Amino acid sequence: MQRALKFAAIAAILGLAACSNDNSDNNKTEEGTDGAPQEATETGAETQKVPDTMTDQAAFKAENLAYLEENKNKEGVQVTASGLQYRVIESGDGKSPTAADFVTVHYAGRLIDGSEFDSSYKRGEPATFPAGRLIPGWTEALQLMSVGDKWELVIPSEIAYGEQGAGGVIPGGATLVFDIELLGVMTLEEAQAEAEKQAEVFKIQQLAFLEENAKQDGVVETESGLQYRVIEEGNGKSPSAESQVTVHYAGTLIDGSEFDSSYKRGEPASFPLDGVIRGWTEGLQLMKEGGKFEFFLPYHLAYGERGSRTIPPYATLVFTVELVSVDS
Repeated sequence: MQRALKFAAIAAILGLAACSNDNSDNNKTEEGTDGAPQEATETGAETQKVPDTMTDQAAFKAENLAYLEENKNKEGVQVTASGLQYRVIESGDGKSPTAADFVTVHYAGRLIDGSEFDSSYKRGEPATFPAGRLIPGWTEALQLMSVGDKWELVIPSEIAYGEQGAGGVIPGGATLVFDIELLGVMTLEEAQAEAEKQAEVFKIQQLAFLEENAKQDGVVETESGLQYRVIEEGNGKSPSAESQVTVHYAGTLIDGSEFDSSYKRGEPASFPLDGVIRGWTEGLQLMKEGGKFEFFLPYHLAYGERGSRTIPPYATLVFTVELVSVDS
């Protein structure tokens, strides 16, 4: 999953999603979300309580400004004209990026009370970003760094997420503290070449899985390339391509990483079969109410060469689906 996410992030940034129009149907999604938290809004973090009254907001702002005032006087802390504060932990001697470059970094971000809201370390994989398309404090700091550097950044809200905050995790007016290691710098051309190389390797892995999976007991492959296995046969009616259906389902990548689940949301999902990815439209028509199938969707029946927020381009998807009812 880690390699898949890194590839998906690079590909999305570079706009490799703009492939053929043949995959236009793949933009349709299932009810619910296939998404995971974005880079700077990791959910599940223990975070500082968001101030919800004028008094709380004023106190929160004063606390964050006081932190900046105190921090700038600490040994080794440098302050730039924008208000960015940084402290060098380790010095490197590699290349420095420009705003037009792509950077590969390891980082952890926290609020001033120590509440961590994002960490590439915890994900076990460094992240690749376009240096000029991040919050201003990051863009400024990265251009001051060299490959091999490890710095602590303290970023005022004005050059972070401002008064709006981000994702319900970072409050408006929050000062952000980051530990950041600059691991690599790539030009746009180099980043594109890397993404294309990773895409080819990933695509081969996905196709190899399908080839092996087709040999497994109970797996049936249709003319389109859809693979399925019957877990439980239903005895109700089958939907048409235009039917409204209600289902319970869970979706994973081939490594078992789950990206969506109606079970975890605690209620089944309802949607029209002509409004979802092609593999679902085809697969559910093979089912009867009360049935439970496992589906294996090649990328051309799923999210194609484009992927989605958390599904890499060319990804094979595995779904366990229960057809609860055909509603129309």
